[in-house]
Amino acid sequence: MPRKSVVKARLCNKETFRSLTGLEANNERPWFQANKHRYESAVVEPALAFVGAMAPGLERVSKHFLAVPKRTGGSLMRIYRDTRFAYNKTPYKTNVGIQFRHELGRDMHAPGFYVHLEPDGCFLGAGIWRPEPDPLRAIRTRIVEQPELWRRTATERRFTALFALTGDRLERPPRGFSASAPHVEDLKRKDFTAISRLAHRDVLGREFAELVAARFKAAAPFMAFLCGALDLQY
Repeated sequence: MPRKSVVKARLCNKETFRSLTGLEANNERPWFQANKHRYESAVVEPALAFVGAMAPGLERVSKHFLAVPKRTGGSLMRIYRDTRFAYNKTPYKTNVGIQFRHELGRDMHAPGFYVHLEPDGCFLGAGIWRPEPDPLRAIRTRIVEQPELWRRTATERRFTALFALTGDRLERPPRGFSASAPHVEDLKRKDFTAISRLAHRDVLGREFAELVAARFKAAAPFMAFLCGALDLQY
């Protein structure tokens, strides 16, 4: 079968950043309602087109991660902030967040690839953010049981050239894991996420979907390790 090519598509343009900057300066419902048409055309519509354009490239990375170009319940994350327990009570997010989750993932805590866009900084992500206790223990256990595989995964040249592991850590080894266990500093991680920074010129280019697919491909061994720990297909 012929190889599916990534459709050329911009995630944003300069008006996208202007719209997000305006929202950041006026993060209140009356302003947003008055400018919602601008947000729709400058942010939502290009983002949904980008999600659709990513489907062929994402399939080449893994057939088990989904690009779903829907306004709600898809890859584009909602603009509305959950302010119930937040110190910051502003109602809207001032970034674009796109998550390509595993087909068996139910929420943002599932393994996934991520695209983050905001005026002050853009990046790509791969991994699993704040996993629940059982999957977190499963990942840590696999690191202990297969330390050499984890070492090769975390230090693979193409991966480390583009991504850096990030996230919060415990001060001490997690309960049930020895301080002398292999890769104990990684066992302390609360997240297993990796970040790849982007310049604005990357995001504004027509080749951005190709760039994203290529970087996600570089994170494939890392994602395969996590999926293996969770008994998920990669």
